[in-house]
Amino acid sequence: MQDIRVSGDQERFVAGFEKLWVWQKAYKLMLEIHKFSKKIPAKESFKLRDQIERCSSSVCDNIAEGYTAYYYNEKIKGFLIARKEAGETQNQIRKLSGKGYLDSNQSQTWVEEYEEVIRGINGYTRYIRQKKKVKR
Repeated sequence: MQDIRVSGDQERFVAGFEKLWVWQKAYKLMLEIHKFSKKIPAKESFKLRDQIERCSSSVCDNIAEGYTAYYYNEKIKGFLIARKEAGETQNQIRKLSGKGYLDSNQSQTWVEEYEEVIRGINGYTRYIRQKKKVKR
């Protein structure tokens, strides 16, 4: 069942995964990275830019997919893929910094924020595994 948030005269439907702080954090980071990626030189458009945009998007995509999956194993699989994509995003951030496109302080901030996302994914995965054991 969807949660309804009312803002003034508007009704806004919120998907269940949008309530997860880990999805919110991954989504915020994805938007920041996509905004930054527009500054990457055109010569890197089909390399670094495309890759950083795809893997940062995949983190929140797979959290959403895992959350909405029906079976426990599918939920866990979605979250584990999201964790791998977060790691890949960290690597791409380091590449951007190493090539001089991204300030090292911003690089460190984003890498640390993705570590927080990874910890959140780990926690939610543990929660699902415990829930799966109780269900049996």
